[in-house]
Formats: sequence, C-alpha cells, structure tokens
Amino acid sequence: MGLLTAIVLLTIVGFVAKSFMVRPFLIIAERVLHRTPLVSIIYSSLKDLFDAFVGDNQKFNCPVVMCVNPEAKIFKMGFVTQENMEPANRPDLVAVYCPHSYNFSGELFLVPKENVTFLELPSSEVMKFVVSGGVSRL
Repeated sequence: MGLLTAIVLLTIVGFVAKSFMVRPFLIIAERVLHRTPLVSIIYSSLKDLFDAFVGDNQKFNCPVVMCVNPEAKIFKMGFVTQENMEPANRPDLVAVYCPHSYNFSGELFLVPKENVTFLELPSSEVMKFVVSGGVSRL
C-alpha cells in the first residue's frame, strides 16, 4: 500500500511541477530564442521541422513519386508540402520535400504538377522506406 501511495504522490507532484513550474521558464526561454538574431532563424526552422513530423500540423502526409529525369526514367520519392506555389508566382508548381537516406536532412524541389504521382501508401511507410535507403519494404 505504501508503494502504491508513493507512486501516486510522485505522479501528482511531477504533473504539478511540470504544469505550473516549468511552463513559465519554457515560455521565457522561447521568447529569448525568438529575439536572438541568428538563433531565432535556426530555432524557428527546427521547430517548424519537428512540428511537420509530430505536431498537430503535420506536413509529411502526402507521399509522392516525382520524375527527376524523364529521359533516363529516374524517379525520387518525397512528400508534397505545398500544393499551391502562387505566392512564388508559379501556380503550375508544387513543393516536394525529399528526405535523404540515413540522414536527418533533405532537399526541397519545385516541380511541375504533371511530374508528380500521388501514392496511395501510408506516409509513415514511405518515410521509413526513403530514410532506410530502400532497405525496408513498402
């Protein structure tokens, strides 16, 4: 009974400490990071990237295959992140992010819509396939 009481009390204390004590420090730290010139660019970019993977506004949910070179029949797998490039005065293009294999990086391509084929596969499976270098199965 004592062990159960200790676990419950530790859980409650942890929740209260996280909710009321740590949150103000995180808010202040985030404000400082946003005001620091070079750090703000890196921080906001990394935050957007992590939000795209695990946040409420996930961006990697539309897997595609795009034709990189029609003559050599070379294709690349990626994810459509923007279907409308009107702000860049190119409504005929879509933004496709292609992650690198075995690396936490990638490239952004602006390609014509007709060079993109949408996949009927779960985005998590496509990401696993691309990041593993094609070793895992689709």
